[in-house]
Amino acid sequence: MRTLDLGWSRIRYELKTYFRQGDSVFFTFLFPILMLSVFAVAFSTSGKIGAAPDGSGGISFAAFYVPGMVAAGMLLSGVQNLGVDIAGEKGDGTLKRLGGTPLPVFSYFMGKIGMVLVSAILQVALLLLVARFGFDVALPTEPGKWFTFAWIFLFGVVTSCVLGIALSALPRTGKSATAVVIPIVLLLQFISGVYLNFNQLPAWLQNIASVFPLKWMAQGMRSVFLPASFETAERGGAWNLGLVALVMGLWLVVGLILCRLTFRWIRKDS
Repeated sequence: MRTLDLGWSRIRYELKTYFRQGDSVFFTFLFPILMLSVFAVAFSTSGKIGAAPDGSGGISFAAFYVPGMVAAGMLLSGVQNLGVDIAGEKGDGTLKRLGGTPLPVFSYFMGKIGMVLVSAILQVALLLLVARFGFDVALPTEPGKWFTFAWIFLFGVVTSCVLGIALSALPRTGKSATAVVIPIVLLLQFISGVYLNFNQLPAWLQNIASVFPLKWMAQGMRSVFLPASFETAERGGAWNLGLVALVMGLWLVVGLILCRLTFRWIRKDS
């Protein structure tokens, strides 16, 4: 119970700290919303995607980009946010000081993951509000769609958090964290169907992207927000939600193993 109490206290502390950092809030909280707005406005005169030859049907570019922006927000909140944040805390000595206190590692992780979950929920709620009322995107009405959204979202955010904690061991210093983490996250977004239509990428690049979880997060979110007619555009002609869960589960296990092997209150080379 003491470990859980400390964890809840850490969540409150992490949330206060997070929302006081304007640059972190912008790049991990508002960035997907900004990108959705840019794409929606840039392609507002380009017609609809998936429209019939007579011009009927189809969806707007804003609606088409919503699933990718939701998936990108999940990755940014977990991998980028924690990868940079924890590496910075290692570099400035925060983790070293925490290591000298009775704070359990589980409570520390609980605080970080809880902060990401709360901020990610607020982020996706704001993103969907902007999509619905700013760009007239029709959101799902079936309860089953929202159930699918809930488990993919929670599963994806937790997996992203674990991978972010593991990735924080890669930068040599806190100052180099953004230079190491952000390019990795940005590259994954471009090859995973977030900014570009996944089927338009070369087959070899699709194969590489399919190894990583972001591609599957985006695919799962497309099954929620895109019409059923878009399912045939996926590789294999189906949403493959079972495979979405399997890949994210495998990466969750890999992330947990890496966290166990690499996380230290103090760097080995300190």
